[in-house]
Amino acid sequence: MTTQSFADLGVPAPLVRVLAERGITEPFPIQSATLPDALAGRDVLGRGKTGSGKTLAFSLPLVAKLAGRRGRPSRPAGLVLAPTRELATQITAVLQPMAAASGLSVTTIFGGVSQSRQVSALRSGVDIVVACPGRLEDLMRQKVISLDDVTTTVLDEADHMADLGFLPGVTRILAATPAGGQRLLFSATLDNGVDKLVKRFLSNPVLHSVDEVTEAPAAMTHHVFHVGGVQQKKDLVHRLASGTGRRILFMRTKHQARKLAKQLT
Repeated sequence: MTTQSFADLGVPAPLVRVLAERGITEPFPIQSATLPDALAGRDVLGRGKTGSGKTLAFSLPLVAKLAGRRGRPSRPAGLVLAPTRELATQITAVLQPMAAASGLSVTTIFGGVSQSRQVSALRSGVDIVVACPGRLEDLMRQKVISLDDVTTTVLDEADHMADLGFLPGVTRILAATPAGGQRLLFSATLDNGVDKLVKRFLSNPVLHSVDEVTEAPAAMTHHVFHVGGVQQKKDLVHRLASGTGRRILFMRTKHQARKLAKQLT
């Protein structure tokens, strides 16, 4: 924590009050580092781990910049891209109280559910859209949403989006926003293509890093298994998952995780 207050960093008084009502009075390091530049309209590259306070670091300048704007049907002025619906929902929950205090509206867009409610919200007029890339591109193709009025774009957990294979879609989405808009990108790392996004879409970005990039512990042992086919892979997974000790298995999708859990139990 720091000794600076949000007001010291330039956060408008109405937003400071909203934070205080929620017991948030002292900024975290990532917020102290990035807020002055983000509030000044600069492009910012923030590097920090999940849980470091990134959501407020981009939500405050986003709302401050758009305060008082009247939402236009299907033409938001603020855009936040997130890799998962869970994260998008969390971001919206943080944004909504501040947006409401500033006369702004927020809606969330993600797949896996009917798009009718999302389309209705867009057409009724919205200022800030928090979206997952897949569903957003679907709505863009249907001409349900235009990004021509976007003045600030946020990419949260860009490294996670890269891991999930979303960067081609993110690139197309960013290319559809005005070239002169402000871009705020937050990521734990700058590899897997994230650096290409930075070079193409951020203009003279200010880099703020609050977490040192750490290497894997030297004592960690890695094992690589080469398997000949699908059945061999299944057999190996079952062998690795069996036994009495604790094990963590990472799957590509929730469906695969549930399916494997059912098989193992």
